Amino acid sequence: MINVELRHRLDLLADEYQQIRYIEHDPIAVPRGFEDPLDIEISGLLAALLAWGRRATILDKLADLCERMSYRPGDFVRSFSSAEASEKLSGFKHRTFNDADAFWLLRNLSLLLNRYGSIEACFAHHAGTEGSLENAIEGFSTELLEIDPDTPQRLRKHLARPSTGSACKRLCMFSRWMVRPGPFDFGIWKAFSPSQLVLPLDVHSGTQARSVGLLSRKTNDWKAALELTNICRTFDAADPCKYDFALFGAGVYGGLEEFAVDGVH
Repeated sequence: MINVELRHRLDLLADEYQQIRYIEHDPIAVPRGFEDPLDIEISGLLAALLAWGRRATILDKLADLCERMSYRPGDFVRSFSSAEASEKLSGFKHRTFNDADAFWLLRNLSLLLNRYGSIEACFAHHAGTEGSLENAIEGFSTELLEIDPDTPQRLRKHLARPSTGSACKRLCMFSRWMVRPGPFDFGIWKAFSPSQLVLPLDVHSGTQARSVGLLSRKTNDWKAALELTNICRTFDAADPCKYDFALFGAGVYGGLEEFAVDGVH
């Protein structure tokens, strides 16, 4: 049975936190600086994959990476030159993501774009006729890792796949950015609808979801991401991922305390 009061509070929180005023300090601020869809896709993918750690550091590192690509990520990847990339990416590092990771990610992405034309087209190909985001993420990551047999194994830790049990938080977040309409997200992918998205599950959203009884699974894995998304679909079948904003906002600013389940902290 739907908890009408909880849904109403989540709707209010979702409306509150998916506003333009919150973009400035969010990693989505980087792709927001571009207008060309390919620039948005590529910078958005990089922003999502590097979105861990302090937000100020993330933004600084993403700005550094964009500068190395002359603020034209689409052209840089489409016309990828190994010699130029080795020089321009040399010394880049964010947490465990280093210049070799950046080189191989962008090199393989160039091969992928030559094959499909866009990241959206690659996702859509792997989603199949049923439009499965799970299959899309699995296929995208796998193809990006295997498109060149010389790709180093270390790149695997930066490209999550549902088959490994990962919640794939960063790629779910990237998908949300590309598919959902504004004011916060872009809504530039037309091959998917918001109803097909999976919530980006991390420790913060998981904690909030469990505190109000929206998630029973203890581990933040792919099964938990699907469980939470399916529950949120009972609140809004057309746009379950809007509740990502609500859970994030509640984690930072509060607002769900009165709905806490006894014994859940």
